[in-house]
Amino acid sequence: MPFDQGGIKMKPLLQTVDLKKYFPQGKRILKAVDGISIEIKEGETLGLVGESGCGKSTLGRTILKLLRPDGGKIFFEGKDITNLNDKEMKPYRKKMQIIFQDPLGSLNPQMTVGRIIEDPLIIHKIGTKKERRKRVEELLDMVGIGREFINSFPHEFSGGQQQRIGIARALALNPKFIVCDEPVSALDVSIQAQIIDLLEEIQQKMGISYLFIAHNLAVVEHISHKVAVMYLGKIVEYGDVDKIFLNPIHPYTRALLKSVPKIPWDGQKQRFYSLKGELPSPIDLPKGCRFQTRCTEKKAICFEKEPELTEVEKNHFVSCHLVRSYRG
Repeated sequence: MPFDQGGIKMKPLLQTVDLKKYFPQGKRILKAVDGISIEIKEGETLGLVGESGCGKSTLGRTILKLLRPDGGKIFFEGKDITNLNDKEMKPYRKKMQIIFQDPLGSLNPQMTVGRIIEDPLIIHKIGTKKERRKRVEELLDMVGIGREFINSFPHEFSGGQQQRIGIARALALNPKFIVCDEPVSALDVSIQAQIIDLLEEIQQKMGISYLFIAHNLAVVEHISHKVAVMYLGKIVEYGDVDKIFLNPIHPYTRALLKSVPKIPWDGQKQRFYSLKGELPSPIDLPKGCRFQTRCTEKKAICFEKEPELTEVEKNHFVSCHLVRSYRG
């Protein structure tokens, strides 16, 4: 689904087409990612939101080929990387990185901060020891840790500082694209704001693209250019951030937005949405629309036919049989 930028259709840095990732569950199949098509341009952030277990992190890992896709296509810089083997993927690994949710859990406790950040450079055989040291020092300064802590260990830092170290590691190879997998959800609200500001500053300096996975909608609205709303392995709404937040159309999206606090950074824990109705098992999905068991506006067609993602206005796509009712 190409996005129109002022009448000019720009080529995406990253694109998925009908991407699928399934997991066998006994005799059944869990469709964690079930036919997802998204695109992200250079210097752009796509926010990905949805309930826990809807497939957000699986989508991020499948895009990076940390999980093998079961169908569909992944394009990076116009190249189909879907079926590349590990050796063929190595040049792309340098350009595609990830920041994890758990800062401490993603850092090797037996390594110094300097070695953690240097590790990707060693793996990819980049630079001399002196050149790598200089790069690590520059990265520590960039993320606000300071090069004087190069020989410290992860446990000596706070959660926010540990996440800054994880960001520095992700930046070591000068990537073009980073999956940010709930990078601030484990942090206090005041620290979340600092990390978000850092990610935005890095994006402005380096032109990096982000897939920003989160459940905090206020954070997503702040950092994203586009937003995709995911429910049980499917994208149900997708578009420019202002269109999603100012004119939500899918009943699920509207339910999520009703729960967003009026003051995003108010020092309180983010209250997440509470939807009525039965949440289907991801291995026993209902016939028709996957949201029909919880939707207060469902019609007969919703029980029979799965809706398709349809463009309802420029750069705004919705998967709902009732889209005509919401237009205008």
